[in-house]
Amino acid sequence: MIGLPNQSLLEVEDTVEEIMSLEPEHLSVYSLILEEGTVLAKKIEEGIINLPQEDLERKMYWKVKDLLEKNGYIHYEISNFAKPNYESKHNQDCWKQKEYIGFGVAAHSYTNGVRYSNIDNIETYIQNYEMGRQEDNFILQEKQNLQDMQKEYMLLGLRKIQGVSIQEFKNKFIDNPIYLFHTELEKLVKEELLEIDGDFIRLSKKGLDLANQVWGEFI
Repeated sequence: MIGLPNQSLLEVEDTVEEIMSLEPEHLSVYSLILEEGTVLAKKIEEGIINLPQEDLERKMYWKVKDLLEKNGYIHYEISNFAKPNYESKHNQDCWKQKEYIGFGVAAHSYTNGVRYSNIDNIETYIQNYEMGRQEDNFILQEKQNLQDMQKEYMLLGLRKIQGVSIQEFKNKFIDNPIYLFHTELEKLVKEELLEIDGDFIRLSKKGLDLANQVWGEFI
């Protein structure tokens, strides 16, 4: 994790070197996100603890990326690195908007553009099944229309370093994303946050630093 209180660039480099010595097949790097109402957020607001400046936090990200890539790790998603053939299959399926079904208490599912979860009380969960009230275990989270699915497909696909395949988008939705999202894409390309290279629409180097700004265009 980068962007931690009082963290230095040298500390990040040392941490990555130590992790690499263990030869893990997969690594994730995330920036600290402050949650409102937490003890940490309160201490930072009061000036008791300081976070690294944004430019330093970005240097940390690029240092991690550089070290891992030089040591054979593939940067395949904005926050994830893996040795060849060890990319997370589950995550890749989620970024491609593939369906999944979760079984058991508190599990989540996504089918036919609908996201739902199971209740998180195990006693009630079992009781509902015993009494034939299985539907009471399901909680609807989201029901998407076609436009919702298309926008989400772009948002998720732009998490991948490879980006969104124009052909795969057309295979799934028939529509061409270049025409469907021409306004958003023209703006982001002009701002040098996206690049269109052959079949792929992907984040530029600048876009990797400002990814939230890019994803916001598809919300």
